[in-house]
Amino acid sequence: MFKKGTKMYSAVHMKCPQCHEGDFFVSHSYDLKKVGETYKNCPKCNLRYAKEPGFYYGAMYVSYAYGVALFTAIVILYWLAFRSFDVWNLLIIMIVLSIILAPPFYHSSKIVWANIFTKYDKDAIAKYEKELKSQL
Repeated sequence: MFKKGTKMYSAVHMKCPQCHEGDFFVSHSYDLKKVGETYKNCPKCNLRYAKEPGFYYGAMYVSYAYGVALFTAIVILYWLAFRSFDVWNLLIIMIVLSIILAPPFYHSSKIVWANIFTKYDKDAIAKYEKELKSQL
């Protein structure tokens, strides 16, 4: 669907923003014991995922945008379906969907935030392997 080497590929497949090979998260988004837990480094290219302490606080901006988009979509779809606004129904739908979609939104916002600050390098794995060989 998305071509390897694009930021969307990394975000959709939850892969390392630099090499697009290594996994970014320890587990899937609905594993509530490990939700949002990333590896410290990429297992393929050794990219350090957290650039500095508190790096992922910025992902809240992405998550906020997801929430606004969800709210807007719900209001528009509700209007198209019923041609009216019932505040209580909208509120219930919004709360339920927000709770259900919170883990994937959290995961997605972290990987999108990491992709903003990391450039794709098709040779990242080869560079890391060469570095490892030179250390031996």
